[in-house]
Amino acid sequence: MTVSIGVLSSAHVHTDAYADQLATREDVEFAGVVDTDPERGRETAQRHGTEYVDDVEALFERIDAGVVCSPNVDHLEWIDRAAAANVDVLCEKPLATTVENARTIVERWRAADIRIGVAMPLRFCEPARRAKETLEAGGIGTIRSISGTNRGQMPGGWFVNPDLSGGGAVMDHTVHIVDLVTHLTGENVVEVYAEVDTRFHEIPVEDVNVLSMELSDGTAFLLDGSWSKPDAWHTWGDATVELTGSDGTVAVDYTDQSVVHTPASGPDAGVNCVFHGTNTTEALIGDFVAAVREGRDPMTTPDEGLEAVAVVEAAYESAETGEPVRVDY
Repeated sequence: MTVSIGVLSSAHVHTDAYADQLATREDVEFAGVVDTDPERGRETAQRHGTEYVDDVEALFERIDAGVVCSPNVDHLEWIDRAAAANVDVLCEKPLATTVENARTIVERWRAADIRIGVAMPLRFCEPARRAKETLEAGGIGTIRSISGTNRGQMPGGWFVNPDLSGGGAVMDHTVHIVDLVTHLTGENVVEVYAEVDTRFHEIPVEDVNVLSMELSDGTAFLLDGSWSKPDAWHTWGDATVELTGSDGTVAVDYTDQSVVHTPASGPDAGVNCVFHGTNTTEALIGDFVAAVREGRDPMTTPDEGLEAVAVVEAAYESAETGEPVRVDY
């Protein structure tokens, strides 16, 4: 069965990666791109050999599913329109910029006969899969502490406009590692203490954040999700988790699946990196396509997306009050 899929807004930096997958999969008909910015939408469609559609309702009539790549604040609107058209959705993270909107999306998902997934690709990487197997087998005993990083380059554009993004590095990077830790441990974050600042860039949102958290089983969880990598960094950033247990330690390092070569001179002088690990975008889109075809939920569901948004909301409250905040799910 071929699944017909469209891109609903091409605003996000990950749009091209998703579109590449949709354009090359044999089990997908890439039906088109719709965008509130016609020029951006046409350019995206042209790059990937598909059609720009200026009427979203016309595209909905032709597709089984859509990938929402809009600014964060518009996720609810796109999901509402897709649900009304009975179109399945894969939504970029975070699911929403507020718990209120995330709850509304969960309600739409439960009330409508559609599948909704959240783009959390780290679950698909091989180090994460092996770590989950190790933890489920009791390989490190009782987990005592967890530390993680998701330090990246500052993305610019609408990501630094709080009216469109909902916030800065906390909004952008917290959800990935929180989701992965929840997936690995089966525990939720119950309390957050956040320190945030703007240090590396002249932007109206935070680019530095360190979150000290507590999981539902009492485990301490520390996360640095800052936009702290320079523009000349040899990768987009990092995504790591280290879990220390009573009997051992297990670590996940997504970007470490690379061969790094550093010539001292010549045309390639500097740090050069070739990634050889899991193509998590391919795995994410593959899971979504299979979910649409089989009528099942994708890997990460809206209620799980809501949990990550609740942690972000608590982090911002903590940063404002200077006190630890309990997470309201």
